[in-house]
Amino acid sequence: MTRWRIAAGALGAAMTAAALVPVPVQAAAGQASAACSMTLGTVTVQGDHKFQRITATAPVTASPPNVGPKALFPVDQVRLATSAGWEPDPPSGMANQGYVTIATDLYRFRYVTDAVSGQLDPASYQKTKVGGGWIHQTYLEQSTYYGTTKRTNAYALQGDVVTRWTVEGSVWRSKATYTGFSAVKTMTLISQTGGYDTFLANTRGGALYTIRIPASGAPVVKKVRASTWQGFETLIAEKCGNQSTLLLAIDKDTRRGYLYAVGHANGTATVIKGLGQVGDQLAAPEDKTYFRHYPGSSESNVLLYGE
Repeated sequence: MTRWRIAAGALGAAMTAAALVPVPVQAAAGQASAACSMTLGTVTVQGDHKFQRITATAPVTASPPNVGPKALFPVDQVRLATSAGWEPDPPSGMANQGYVTIATDLYRFRYVTDAVSGQLDPASYQKTKVGGGWIHQTYLEQSTYYGTTKRTNAYALQGDVVTRWTVEGSVWRSKATYTGFSAVKTMTLISQTGGYDTFLANTRGGALYTIRIPASGAPVVKKVRASTWQGFETLIAEKCGNQSTLLLAIDKDTRRGYLYAVGHANGTATVIKGLGQVGDQLAAPEDKTYFRHYPGSSESNVLLYGE
């Protein structure tokens, strides 16, 4: 096991609190293309999957939520969910897969729906236990990079520790831990390369940071903004253009979501443009946890490159 400690104060555990500003945060020049959009996935209290398309138009538009498949998971038991990748399942299906925590256990799931009707093929549904002890983690994600060689890593945040595993099939190995992240409230994956994954993280004090975790060596942490981001419990990122990010920030307390166009990350010089509130249908009372729904096959080659 490898352990790395971030320099004390790197994440500013004692940030100055400020009132949340849900409109452009230090907005700079730049426009998000109307073509930029994301599919927001939700696990509901009932254990259903729910999907909604959010597009960076002016004003922001959100499709009506599409609920289903239903009852995939036990009622009110899913706490964390990774991004879920989809890929064609010939002749007419669409396969979805990812990870969730159910009570104190971690599971991998996979299911196939009809590409036209959206109906679940009951025989396709698989839910495989990976391991136990998943009770104190506050963030979970997976990252698959398709390059000369494929690599898949899983990440979790617990207390001040970010843990990374290498995933090969059903085996999670080569566990590495990185300490010094006690100030982090939540994170979202924004960049995937052959040599590193990068996350955008907000802190309880309101700051916004990038956290680059290389294949070997210590994480590289850069401040992006000093304040105003403390109100968001969930961040969801999607690729926008070649090097930018479409960022959805959700405040579960007020049940509001806000969309931002984020330029290629470059510390405090990073361009962030507020695009506006995402309707009134986000953070519904039945929403339990959120995730990114994305094309997950090697042929789609949809890799994040926000930093």
